[in-house]
Amino acid sequence: MTDAPASSADAGAVPPPRTGAVVAVLAFAGIVVSLMQTLVIPIVPELPKLLDAPASDTAWAVTATLLAAAVATPVVGRLGDMFGKRRMLLVSVVMLVAGSVVCGLSDALVPMIVGRALQGLSSGVIPLGISIMRDELPADRLAGATALMSASLGVGGALGLPTAALIADNFDWHVLFWASAAMGVTALILVLAFVPESRVRTGGRFDAVGAVGMAAGLVSLLLAISKGADWGWADGTTLGLFAAAVLILPAWGFFELRTAQPLVDLRTTARRQVLFTNLASIAIGFSMFAMSLVLPQLLQLPTETGYGLGRSLLTAGLVMAPSGLVMMALAPVSAAVSKAKGPKVTLMIGALIVAAGYGLNIALMSQVWHLVMVSCVIGAGIGFTYGSMPALIMGAVPASETAAANSLNTLMRSIGTSTASAVAGVVLAQMTIDLGGSALPSENGFRTVMAIGAGAALLAFAIASFIPRPQVATPEASAAPATEASSAGAPSGN
Repeated sequence: MTDAPASSADAGAVPPPRTGAVVAVLAFAGIVVSLMQTLVIPIVPELPKLLDAPASDTAWAVTATLLAAAVATPVVGRLGDMFGKRRMLLVSVVMLVAGSVVCGLSDALVPMIVGRALQGLSSGVIPLGISIMRDELPADRLAGATALMSASLGVGGALGLPTAALIADNFDWHVLFWASAAMGVTALILVLAFVPESRVRTGGRFDAVGAVGMAAGLVSLLLAISKGADWGWADGTTLGLFAAAVLILPAWGFFELRTAQPLVDLRTTARRQVLFTNLASIAIGFSMFAMSLVLPQLLQLPTETGYGLGRSLLTAGLVMAPSGLVMMALAPVSAAVSKAKGPKVTLMIGALIVAAGYGLNIALMSQVWHLVMVSCVIGAGIGFTYGSMPALIMGAVPASETAAANSLNTLMRSIGTSTASAVAGVVLAQMTIDLGGSALPSENGFRTVMAIGAGAALLAFAIASFIPRPQVATPEASAAPATEASSAGAPSGN
């Protein structure tokens, strides 16, 4: 950990225009990375033909990104705390560009999987960006900036689908990845030009054993969740992976608690504010992804079903796009509520809005405008929840552990989305109708998934109620430029 007084001086030297540029550049980088996650959705059905490989193998183009992101996010966060957040942000963006170029040059399965895995390694950009904001921004700008940065995940995801569908429909599919590479290069240049490196660091030795153990446990767990439906939930491979996760993750935790410089400080993670925020993040991640699974399918199913709307993938993407804009527009509102009532209240309000959105969806799903309205309501709730989580995390951890703590919170959301995909897949596979000899998800199946999504949001509300109350706005501990790293966690009330 370097000298905090120096970082305090740095904070005073940053003029407001530069502060605005830092926020804009980091939010843009977050959008670029989140766009990557929806990049291949329009071409997934075509990948077997494009890559001359079975569909079961081309599915790894999606799975590889998920697994790489799960492993990279906490590792990159810890490395950012140790050796510089801007430095690791640049490394992450370089991984995105490299992966995009590899995919852009690919016509075979293996290079495509390698490229998509490299893209997944860039997933630490958003938690790193939030951590840089804590180090560099004045306290009065931090809440709004972190809410905007968090919203960039939803914005990129919502805008990515129609953009990717438009490109895939009108150009060679490789253009998807060249566009991603171009945006990545732009983000890289902007970060180099406008984002300073923080002096708030822990230094020390990297916990390589902890990183390997965490990677093995997470890959086992997420691979079983994401591929269980394809392999069979009672298949030996699926059960073996779940068993491996059950054995590895507790052993990893035991090791981390006895390591002087652990990859993840589990004692900090066990603090009530951090623990319940992370648990709520899993539930919110689950709830958010349920919408992403249900609405596009409802829009694209044939009208002969009686409830499908028979629209194209591009239309489905355009229906989802406004939700991302709503998330961005409500970022300052989320910050204002957090300042007035505390981020705990903001999280609880957001969870209730998400649940209300799913309730609307159960009743209203027969017209395109119904689904636009539903996606905007749920997007508003997600914007509130995503804006509050970084404030809750940063209010309870030292400045020197910000990137690692935010990265772990991002990982919790990813676990929630992966679980949502598996649960929704099981429900929709079991509740079907027959149309022309094909089994399609039934209307009641979709309503069941919506009800589960609402239940997950209400669970997040209940979990958030256990978060300690005293946090109001963003405490001085969150204004890291003016606070010593060692004392940043003191005001948390834990």
